[in-house]
Amino acid sequence: MGLITFRDVVKKYDTSLIVNYLNFKIEEGEIFGLLGPNGAGKSTTINMLSGLLELSGGDIAVDGRSIRKQPLEVKRRIGLVPQELAIYETLTARENVTFFAKLYGLPGKLLRERVDEALRFVGLLDRAKDKPSTYSGGMKRRLNIACAIMHRPKLIIMDEPTVGIDPQSRNHILESVRELNRLGSTVIYTSHYMEEVDAICSRIGILDQGKLIAVGTKEELKRQAGQAERLVFEIDRRDEPALAEMEGHPGVKRVEESDDGRTLIVTVKDSPSILQDLLFIIQKHGIALRQLTRIEPNLESLFLQMTGRTLRDE
Repeated sequence: MGLITFRDVVKKYDTSLIVNYLNFKIEEGEIFGLLGPNGAGKSTTINMLSGLLELSGGDIAVDGRSIRKQPLEVKRRIGLVPQELAIYETLTARENVTFFAKLYGLPGKLLRERVDEALRFVGLLDRAKDKPSTYSGGMKRRLNIACAIMHRPKLIIMDEPTVGIDPQSRNHILESVRELNRLGSTVIYTSHYMEEVDAICSRIGILDQGKLIAVGTKEELKRQAGQAERLVFEIDRRDEPALAEMEGHPGVKRVEESDDGRTLIVTVKDSPSILQDLLFIIQKHGIALRQLTRIEPNLESLFLQMTGRTLRDE
């Protein structure tokens, strides 16, 4: 049994089905990326998991507790980093984290220790007495994280935590996610930046139109989609017999050529075993190879293939 289990989870608004019978598990210790184009149901799913929205059907279990039957027990195990900043500009950083620590019922000495620990973790302990109005956008995002982790939750949900910040702050947050995971927290991570998900997530789920259309490691998803590598050959001239021989190779899925025939894009099932054959064909026909480039399948192309949209499509 996973740390988080979705069982036939449904969310309806009037007659509109926003989340459509989700069934999947997230294992303890994972950094799980939840991807989907706008309107796919990601925020709705996260809001149901964190107890901010009621389910229309099904159930979600966190650490064996039902969000329907034991909502407070579930919420105690979750730290939520929302996309919209959940901090108070009129309070200092320490007062912000203290406020949320009290909501979780942390007592006196332990509360003070956890507040300092959280601020130290996000690199803001030296600015603890300052108000967020004096912070940069990246610092506010880091304070947002501190408010979510001071009770050491088993599950941390991070919804677009790097929106609108500079690259240095983004790298700091990504490293913080890795460190939180190393310290024992399971993380659910959503982002519009595919490179972030690629860099930190151990497994990925793709939502589209309220349905989970794929889930697995990056390698598993690529196999599910039947994605293949592409080899780009830049040659000195067009050659019909060579092109026909390439197209007839059992390991070649497709051959595309430029208008002048001097660039061939060959989609293959297994490039290491086929590459030598293709190079032999080129050499046999007396063609000069000017450049060879391998294009491996990536999450961006995988996502586009599965949803018909890019991750940043509105």
